[in-house]
Amino acid sequence: MSFSSDTIQLFLAVIEHGSFSAAARALGRVPSAVSMGIANLEAELGFALFDRSHREPVPTAQARSLMPHARLVAHQLKQLQVHALELSSGLESRLSLGIAADIDTRFLLAGIETLASRYPLLEIEVSTAPQDDILALLHEARLDLCVAFAGLGVDVREAFQYVGDESLVATLSPRHPALENREALYLEDLVPIRQILVASRDRPLADTRPLLGESFWRTDSLSMAIEMVEAGIGWGNFPLPVVEPLFAQGRLQRIRFRNTANELKLPVHAVWLRARPLRKAAREFVRIIGETR
Repeated sequence: MSFSSDTIQLFLAVIEHGSFSAAARALGRVPSAVSMGIANLEAELGFALFDRSHREPVPTAQARSLMPHARLVAHQLKQLQVHALELSSGLESRLSLGIAADIDTRFLLAGIETLASRYPLLEIEVSTAPQDDILALLHEARLDLCVAFAGLGVDVREAFQYVGDESLVATLSPRHPALENREALYLEDLVPIRQILVASRDRPLADTRPLLGESFWRTDSLSMAIEMVEAGIGWGNFPLPVVEPLFAQGRLQRIRFRNTANELKLPVHAVWLRARPLRKAAREFVRIIGETR
C-alpha cells in the first residue's frame, strides 16, 4: 500500500480531526475502515504513525516529520485535479504572451500574477521585443496574444481590445549640452539631436509617431535605451511611470517645452489573430489587465 492519494488523505484526516471516528465522519467512511487503513499503512511503513495508548490517537515523531510533505503532496494533487478539470472545460495548457518592449510592464506583471494564482499549473511564456518584432511573432503564430501600442491603421487579420493608455515623455540627461543655460526648449529643438528609439533591428518603423529626430539610434531594450539617454548619447521618449523615479534621482530630466506639452499618450491594446481566437486563460488575462490598468 505505502503512501497513495487515499492513504495521504486518511493520514491527514486523522491528524486534522484528532480521532479515527472524526476523520471517518469527515471522509464519509466508517471508523473501522479508517482505523484499518492506517494500520495497514503502518505495517507497510514499518513504524507507528499514531500512539494509541491515549484516549485519542496522538501522532508519533515520525508522523509529525511526514506531515509537511503529506500536506504538500495533498495540495499538489488538489491542484492537479482542478487543473485537469479546467483543461476539460477549455483551459489551454500553455499561454504565450508578447509585450512590446517600451510599455510599462507593471500592470501586466500584476495580471500575470493574478492569472498564475488562479491557474497555478498553467504554463506561461512571456516574450518582450520591439513592437514591430512582437507583432511579427504574433503573425507567425509563435504568440497567442500580445500587448502593444495601437497602430495608426487597422489590420483586418487582427482582433484587439483596448486595455489602457501609456504616456511617453521626452527625456534628456541633465548634463546634455542642449539643456545648458536653458530652462525650456522648443519641440523643434529636438529635431537635430540624436534620438534613441526602442525599435526592431530588421524591420522599418510601422509607427513613426514617437520619431522626431533627423537621426536616430536603435536598441531592442528599453533599459538600454534609458541608459543611453542617461549617458548623454541622445534623447528618448519613454513611459512616464518607468522614468519618473529617475527624474526624482536627478539621473534624467523631463524636458520642458515652451510651445507644447511634453506627453505623447498612446492607447495600449491586447492583440490576437482573428484566425486563432483566444482560449480561456488568454481571455481572462485580457479582462484582468483591462480592469487593473
